[in-house]
Amino acid sequence: MKTVLTLMNGYRVDFGPPNSMRHVLGFNTAVYTTNYQELENMVNIVNINSILVNINIITGSYVNGRMQPVIYSFFSNVSTGYKIVEKPLHLKYLPVTLDTVANLRTYITDKDGNLLNLCGEVVTIRLDIRQK
Repeated sequence: MKTVLTLMNGYRVDFGPPNSMRHVLGFNTAVYTTNYQELENMVNIVNINSILVNINIITGSYVNGRMQPVIYSFFSNVSTGYKIVEKPLHLKYLPVTLDTVANLRTYITDKDGNLLNLCGEVVTIRLDIRQK
């Protein structure tokens, strides 16, 4: 599907400001005045491919060839705004890096390591930690 900008005579759209929607819609930084303009770039509506659950006490997990503390990765199967309920099918136990766990931090990122903005939603993560 192509994104098309159709303007009535005399109107214009300025995709110059840094906070414009040009990246989402696929247009370049420009002022458009023609009646019909197709997008120049790929539309960027869904930019999160994987959701990664991270925990600061493990080792042995790699993302794109880099070691990262990821215990689970998945792609959301619901639309934006709906509750995500995800349960791993195949458990894999990773080594804990500490003898005593005094502080445990879990956080959710995209595949590039950027923290996800969960808009204040409650997140429940259940951990299964086993001793060797």
